[in-house]
Amino acid sequence: MSAEIYSWPYANEIGDEEIVTSDVLVLGGGLAGCFAAIAAARKGKSVVLVEKGAVERSGSAGTGFDHWESACTNPCSGVTPEEIAEAYVHEQDWYSNGIAHYIECREGYDRLLDLESFGGKVRDTGDEFQGAEFRDEKTKLMFAYDYKNKFTLRVWGTTFKPALARELKRLGVKVYERTEATALLTAVKDGKKEGAGACGMDVHTGKFYIFRSKATILTMSRPARVWLFNPDLVGLCEFRPMQSIGSGHAMGWRAGVEFTMMEKSVRAEFSGAGRSFPAYGTGNNHNTWYAATMVDARGVEIPYVDRDGNELKTVSERYYPAQGQKFFLKGGVIDNPKYEYRGPETLDFEELIRRGYQLPFYADLSRMPEDERRVIWGMMVGEEAKTRIPILENYTERGFDPEKDMLQSYGTGWQSASFLDQERQFFGAPGGIMHDWDLMTNIEGVYAAGDQLYASDCAGFACATGYYAGRKAADCASDHELEDFSREEADREKERLYAPLYVKDGTNWKELNMAISKAMQNYCGGVKCEDLLKEGLDLLESYEREVVPTLSCANPHDLMRTHEVLDILTVAQLVLHACLRRRSSSQPLCFQRSDYPQMDPEGERRHIVIRQEDGQVRERSVPLDFFGNLQEEYERRNQDYMGEVSHEKA
Repeated sequence: MSAEIYSWPYANEIGDEEIVTSDVLVLGGGLAGCFAAIAAARKGKSVVLVEKGAVERSGSAGTGFDHWESACTNPCSGVTPEEIAEAYVHEQDWYSNGIAHYIECREGYDRLLDLESFGGKVRDTGDEFQGAEFRDEKTKLMFAYDYKNKFTLRVWGTTFKPALARELKRLGVKVYERTEATALLTAVKDGKKEGAGACGMDVHTGKFYIFRSKATILTMSRPARVWLFNPDLVGLCEFRPMQSIGSGHAMGWRAGVEFTMMEKSVRAEFSGAGRSFPAYGTGNNHNTWYAATMVDARGVEIPYVDRDGNELKTVSERYYPAQGQKFFLKGGVIDNPKYEYRGPETLDFEELIRRGYQLPFYADLSRMPEDERRVIWGMMVGEEAKTRIPILENYTERGFDPEKDMLQSYGTGWQSASFLDQERQFFGAPGGIMHDWDLMTNIEGVYAAGDQLYASDCAGFACATGYYAGRKAADCASDHELEDFSREEADREKERLYAPLYVKDGTNWKELNMAISKAMQNYCGGVKCEDLLKEGLDLLESYEREVVPTLSCANPHDLMRTHEVLDILTVAQLVLHACLRRRSSSQPLCFQRSDYPQMDPEGERRHIVIRQEDGQVRERSVPLDFFGNLQEEYERRNQDYMGEVSHEKA
C-alpha cells in the first residue's frame, strides 16, 4: 500500500512578520468583539479586529441563539433596568457584576435595534405567530419566560453574525480572519503599565503579526476544556464551540491583568466527554424548552407550580409571576433562583418520586397549544446554539413529529446528564477580568467585554458590554499616543509560538489536554483543600517543564490547537491560584474547601482579585458593592451616549 501524501493547501509564511497599526484593536470577533469594533468605528477611529475563525459564523453565537435577556427598555417592558440589574446582583448574593449587568439592562435593547438595522431578524415580520400570547401585535416582538413583564425577547439569532459581518465591512473595520491573538503587548510609562497592542498568528499560513494600537479590547471567550475533554468528541466537549477555550484569559493573566471569582466553577451541565447527549436534544423544560409539558412513563402529566407551591392548571399560567410577585428570572445565569425571583417550575424531582411519578420522564409538546409547540420546536430549537442541524433537521428527517411524538428526558434539566462533582465547567456567571466603570482593566488602555468579564451572561450582555467598551476605548485612543512595543517581548512570543513545529514525533496537543483535565478533576474538583490545590499546581508546573517542550505539530492549524491547550494550561493554573486564596467555603461561588468548611463568613464576603507580576501572584480585596449606585454611576459617565439615544428616539 502506498503512503498517503498530504499537501498543506496554504502558503508557508512561517517566520514572516507584519506590523499592523490602528487606533483601537479588538481581539475576538464574537458578538462582543463585533459590537466593540462597530462602536469605535462609529466614533471615527481606525479599527482592527482579530478573529481566529471567520466573523460571519465565529464565536459562541456563530450558530445562533434563541432569546435575548434583559431588554428592559423595549416598548413592551414592564420592568426598569434598575430592577433587573439589581435583581441579578441580589440573586447572586452580590457575587455579581453590577456594572456589566446594568449596561446590559440599560443598553441591550439599543443593540438589538442595531442588529435589526444591520439586517438581523428581531420581529415576527412574517406574522408566523400572529395572535400568539407571547407576541405583541403592534411591535411584532415576541417574548419568552415572563409574558407579563416582557423583558426577554425571542429572536432569530442565526441571522445576527452575518449581519454584523456586513456592518463591519460597511464601516471599514479591518478584519484579520483565521488569525489567532496570542499575547498582549505592554509598555511602561511613568512607572505604570499600559497596553501597546498584541501579537498574533495566521492559522493557515503561520505568518506572525504585531498589532500596535492606542487602545486594546479583549472580547474573547470564557475558558473551557479545563476539566472535561474527550479526544474522540472534541467538538462536543463543551457547550460553546471547540475553539472558544479562554485564550483571552490566558493572555491577560500572562500580561498582568487582574481577575476575580476564578475560584467559581459548577458541576458540569453539558459535555459530550462521556456523559451527555447534545444540548437541547432530549426532552426537558428548561431554557430553550421552557415551559414544555412533561409527562411520566405512564403519560401522566407532571404539574407545574408557582413559587408558593400552588399547582398551575393551564399552560398559560406557566408564563406569569405568582400573586404578589413583580417579575421572575429565568435563563442565563439563573438555575435555582431565590424565592423573590423564582418562576413557575415543575415539582422537584424528589417530590415527584415521593408522589409516585414513574421514570422515565418525557417532554410532550403535543399537549401544548399550537403556538407554544411551534415556537419551541422550530424557532427556539433551531435558532439556539448547535440545534438547527443536529437536532431540528436531524430529528425531523428521521421522523420526529412534535404534534404526536415525545422526547425522553435524561438526567436533570436541559443538560441531559448527571455529572460527577469533580467534572466541572464555567457556567452560571463564572469568574473573569476585573474592571472599572469604563470596562477598563488594571492595565491602562486595555479593556474587556462579553465573556471575558467576570460574572458574564448571554447574548445581550455580550453585545451591550462590547459596544460600551468600544466607545470607551475610542475615547481613550483620542487621548493617547501610540506606545512603543518591546521588540524583545515580541521575539519571545514568536519563538514560543513556533517551537512545536521543530519537534519531531513529540507529544500531541490532545494528550496534554487530557492530562490537564484529569489533573483538575483530581486536584480541583468539587471539594478542595490546600494540599490538593498545591499538588495540582506542582503537577501542572511539571507539565510546563517536561511536556510542553515535547509538543509537536505538523501544520499551522495543528499549531493553533497546540496554542489553545497551552492557554488551557495557563487558565488551569490561574484557577488553582484563585482557589488557594479563598480561605472559606461559599455557596454562591459553588466553592467548598474541606480545610475551611465555614460557609460564607462575613469577613470573607469579598471579591478576591489576583494578578501575576514577575512570576508572583498578587492579591487584593474589593468590596462586593464596589460599583456603587448603578443608575447614578452609569449616568454620571455616559451623558454623551444618553444624549445620542434620546436624539434618535425623538
